[in-house]
Amino acid sequence: METVERLIRSTQELLWERGYVGTSPKAIQRAADAGQGSMYHHFTGKAELAKAAIERSSQELKSAAVEQFSGSGTATEKISGYLERERDVLRGCRIGRLTADPDVMGDPELRAPVAETFDWLRRELAGIVAEGKRNGEYPDSLDPEQTAATIAAVLQGGYVLARAAGSVEPFELAIQGLVNLLPEATK
Repeated sequence: METVERLIRSTQELLWERGYVGTSPKAIQRAADAGQGSMYHHFTGKAELAKAAIERSSQELKSAAVEQFSGSGTATEKISGYLERERDVLRGCRIGRLTADPDVMGDPELRAPVAETFDWLRRELAGIVAEGKRNGEYPDSLDPEQTAATIAAVLQGGYVLARAAGSVEPFELAIQGLVNLLPEATK
């Protein structure tokens, strides 16, 4: 694996585990098995490397979501498949965890890919709900944007509840509750 790739991957992991402040250049270099010169040859500093890592995490989240969203099935099946896919629940969402990091949220350059990722996710989910309305699966009264925001909020909130409890159970309950509600929208 190239040095740049090791640096980005290591930064992704460290940001997920420790947040921005806890991700020191030394820790990145150690995890990436790269020297200081290599790091600063490829990136101007920690902030630029963190942005590259956040953007990579965003792309990975989007790719996993598109895989679920582009499959065959009803809107409810696509959304349920996305919600029920395998996740490392107790570690939380790589992107969602960054919203609790004041250093990431306080830096417009680092915050931008986080905000864009959630905007993208809500737009994709709203599109699936709108597709379900067009196909007669959902009633005309169901608002796609509100429903998409609810789905994203339940997913992210489920991560928070699971981490607080130290158990996947609250996450699974939240997700299953939402999955059980989706067919109710068709009535």
